[in-house]
Amino acid sequence: MSSLWQFFTMHYKPLIIITFFLFATPGFSETNSNDIGKFSSSGLQGWESKSFAGNTDYELIPSDQVQVLQATSSNNASGLFYKKRIDLQQTPYLNWRWKISSRILNNDEQTKGGDDYSARIYVVVDGGLFPWKSKALNYVWSGQTETETVWSNAFLPKNAKMLAARTAHDPLNTWLTEKRNVREDLLKVYGKDITHIDVVALMTDTDNTGQQVTAYYGDIYFTAE
Repeated sequence: MSSLWQFFTMHYKPLIIITFFLFATPGFSETNSNDIGKFSSSGLQGWESKSFAGNTDYELIPSDQVQVLQATSSNNASGLFYKKRIDLQQTPYLNWRWKISSRILNNDEQTKGGDDYSARIYVVVDGGLFPWKSKALNYVWSGQTETETVWSNAFLPKNAKMLAARTAHDPLNTWLTEKRNVREDLLKVYGKDITHIDVVALMTDTDNTGQQVTAYYGDIYFTAE
């Protein structure tokens, strides 16, 4: 283990996530499909996992006669990632549905001690040979922030941005459907026209707050409109 990797491991969970996702597998998917998570039909095919502080329990379960991904975190954090290059000029819209059955309470999400989320889906842009130039945009189910608020991650403010797609105002135990123009959102948060992303990831984590939450994720895919 290099001294640089040891430093990141000790201090910067978000950068560990970005770096691991980009270098954990030898190449990107060569398929033409823009399906990322076909949990309903293909399960976890194509997804890989990484633990950062214990293991979130990810399990495929039936919900209203459709297979979905259930994530339960109890004072731990692990993520799932799908490595695929997506051309945002052709298919800029990221689509998914999700729900949560419990919220993270009384945490300041803009601090290191409160950097936990009941559910998050995020995209990563490859920094090439310089992982510290990689960028991530997190669509989070926030417990404390208003919808569409954007802020810098407390651990890695230059490389990881957070966007409150859902908040405490949204109902529990109810499926909600999302469609985000990732290209426009990246331009909004980074001020650059980014035309490709390289990884899609999801995570339910409570390692900083020590709480317990359960979330559910439906199919994830990109479309042209």
